[in-house]
Amino acid sequence: MAKMVEVKIKRQASTKDAPRWETFNLPYKDGGNVIALLMEIRRNPVTSDGKPTTAVVWDCSCLEEVCGACSMIINGQVRQSCSALVDALTHPITLEPLSKFPVIKDLMVDRIALFENLKKVKAWIPIDGTYPAGPGPRMPERDRSWAYDLSRCMSCGCCMEACPKFNDCSSFMGAAIIAQVRLFNTHPTGEMNKEERLDALMGPGGVAGCSNAQNCEKVCPKKLPLVKSIAEVNRAINIHALKRLLFN
Repeated sequence: MAKMVEVKIKRQASTKDAPRWETFNLPYKDGGNVIALLMEIRRNPVTSDGKPTTAVVWDCSCLEEVCGACSMIINGQVRQSCSALVDALTHPITLEPLSKFPVIKDLMVDRIALFENLKKVKAWIPIDGTYPAGPGPRMPERDRSWAYDLSRCMSCGCCMEACPKFNDCSSFMGAAIIAQVRLFNTHPTGEMNKEERLDALMGPGGVAGCSNAQNCEKVCPKKLPLVKSIAEVNRAINIHALKRLLFN
């Protein structure tokens, strides 16, 4: 008898509909990941009890843990489904959408809050690209090494999902947002907007909202130094506030 994989999926037709669970028995394929299981359901959307159903909706793009789009809760833990190998998971495999973002449908969620928060802190380098600017400024190696790590953030939302302070009752922006402030404030060109970014994090949803649970760093797919980044930005905010008090 062919080896089968049992998959339990929490499904939801829309944000307003109640969730439901469906179970699927899928043929095992060596080296497969969770995305491969979902693609198999798309080809043949039939539940384990033989009832036809609709194809499961999820989000993905790069399939190599770069885009961050395929975040979901797998066996109770938030992670990327493209790098979740079937052989490394306990069975049956349970799939759920992120709980901290509105469900669009099934496993696809709306992460617009994450991107709106990035806009609040101006998480970009303001360079006018209308004319050649020549080589960019060099960074000392002591800064470049850790800054490169932070630049690998995928905006996947895993740190927000694991954070107890990121919820409907709080305006806390999340660890990824704070880490990006540290990244862009260190950049020789991005430093021009340093005070604006710190001002944004001094207001509602900023660093003061962090409870230091440190769950963010534990679940980060890229193992980014999120806890240290929060501490460094908090220090920068205190210095910024003190300077404003003394000299303004």
